[in-house]
Amino acid sequence: MDIDIYLKEEELELYRKIIVHSIKDRLEKLRVSLGIVALSGGVDSSLVAVLSKEALKDKLLCLIMPETGVSSQEDIDHAMELVRKFDINYRIIPINGAIEWFNQRYEEIKGPNKNERLAIANVKPRIRMIMNYLYANTLNGFVIGTSNKTELLLGYGTKYGDIAVDFYPIGDLYKTQVWQLSDYVGIPTEIIRKKPTAGLWVGQTDEDELGHTYYEIDRVLYCLVELELSVRETCKVLGIPRDAVMDIYRRVVSSEHKRKIPTITRLSRMCLDKDWKYPSDRH
Repeated sequence: MDIDIYLKEEELELYRKIIVHSIKDRLEKLRVSLGIVALSGGVDSSLVAVLSKEALKDKLLCLIMPETGVSSQEDIDHAMELVRKFDINYRIIPINGAIEWFNQRYEEIKGPNKNERLAIANVKPRIRMIMNYLYANTLNGFVIGTSNKTELLLGYGTKYGDIAVDFYPIGDLYKTQVWQLSDYVGIPTEIIRKKPTAGLWVGQTDEDELGHTYYEIDRVLYCLVELELSVRETCKVLGIPRDAVMDIYRRVVSSEHKRKIPTITRLSRMCLDKDWKYPSDRH
């Protein structure tokens, strides 16, 4: 079986139109005045910004929120190149002060704790989320997400951080398809070709952290999700070791909580019964 996840030429224009229409339609249905996009200088946020500009015209504001000393100058330069090329309204808001505020106040999270690095790293997208909604609430806007399908399926995002948005216009596009559509709409080649990074720490890249290339991940996800193949069948079709497929599969399963609203404890009249016991307590 030949697994081809790339979009055909005629699909690129169709997908562009659908996404642009969805952004415009969302603004109208929510009865808001402005779309907010967090622009990192990476390919995903660049694609969302360009398609949002086409949909919303001047009703778009991009927030460029670097962490000085960690965010690469290349990313900042690319973000600026994009807003100039497509004439997009923007604000530059460094987040170092907010990060330092957290670092100075919570001594108990410092030291040998192995989760410290990731915990601090996750503060950064949550700070950016706060800024997104500060602007959205103040200006009667809505926050347009920049996560793609690969990231959402893997849970590769921060809960109540970069995945806290009002909707995902490219949430049904795999990363490899994002690269294709980005090239199609005229995003600068240097943005498309650079290594993807969440900018969590100096030198961090997506593929190093995930342990697989996006090309491999997307093909595995396509088999598991779109074709509904088993892990064994996916290994056979793609000729990929079972350990690699299982690692990706486990990421999808373990991150399910990021794709759902928090669980609500259901109450009923039965719970008022003094003899009621939780199912696991019954014998």
